[in-house]
Amino acid sequence: MKATRDGFGDQLVISGKDNPNIVGLNADLGKATKINKFGEVYPDRFFEMGIAENNMVGVASGMSEYGYKVFLASFASFLTGKYDTIRCSIAYSNAPCIIVGTHCGMAIGKDGVTQMGLEDISLMRSLPGMVVLNPSTYNQTKSVVKWLCDNDLENPYYLRLGRQPVGEFYNEDDKFELGKGIVHKEAEGPWQEHNVVFSTGCVLPDVLEATKDMNITVIDMPTIKPLDKEVIKKYAKNNIFTVEDHSIIGGLGSSVAEVMAEEGIHGKLHRIGVNDMFPESGVPADLYEKYGLSANKIKEKISNELGK
Repeated sequence: MKATRDGFGDQLVISGKDNPNIVGLNADLGKATKINKFGEVYPDRFFEMGIAENNMVGVASGMSEYGYKVFLASFASFLTGKYDTIRCSIAYSNAPCIIVGTHCGMAIGKDGVTQMGLEDISLMRSLPGMVVLNPSTYNQTKSVVKWLCDNDLENPYYLRLGRQPVGEFYNEDDKFELGKGIVHKEAEGPWQEHNVVFSTGCVLPDVLEATKDMNITVIDMPTIKPLDKEVIKKYAKNNIFTVEDHSIIGGLGSSVAEVMAEEGIHGKLHRIGVNDMFPESGVPADLYEKYGLSANKIKEKISNELGK
């Protein structure tokens, strides 16, 4: 049980050994975002910007122009809240920076809605050229960060990470493929009877628990933009469920709906997530139960829809 934010911090240290062009920018939350791990090992490539996210975005864009691979990290709500600066300084100039937003979704818990990244996917995927990644486990996050470090990037990236420890469903040596969905289990029977759940981020363990006794396909979507259209076209035949710890407006559910509309897919879409509201502050498990993201509530929602 490790958090995706830990996968980010651990892999950044490993990749930093072989790539001297990797630098880290911190906005006073390095201990929480785990970018401090990089700073402790490579202090000459780590820059504390203070509580000044707008300035950090501008510095990141400038450094990327000189060939540095820049990771800038803060809470998802704080960082993507500087939308206009990201839009003008990174997206408009197509600066190949990696924007790392941690503590996303209701799972942040008692810190409350002001620190919950609930609209960050919607904001970031609307920016031209911005790639949006939302890994689900520690090992998957390490493979994503390794991919980001090993490849020459031509676009800006938004990497969305969670605070909560989650179960592991990937191997350490699994390689990340940009824009590919991952089938965790496939339903049996004629294609026309197939139902599917598309999951993204740290809710994957809840989705797998909720569907363990169901004849339903479960697909993890670590890339939100570009979205895997082919896997949607293949499996979206009947009832389609999307599950995300994010607003259902503009997130995975909206992304899948867009593909279905463009491709003429006639299945019924059910979006499970934060439904046009601000949640309360509370224990993460209690929030998931109240707002429909616990394994129990996901199972109930899917079972009710399939029973109609």
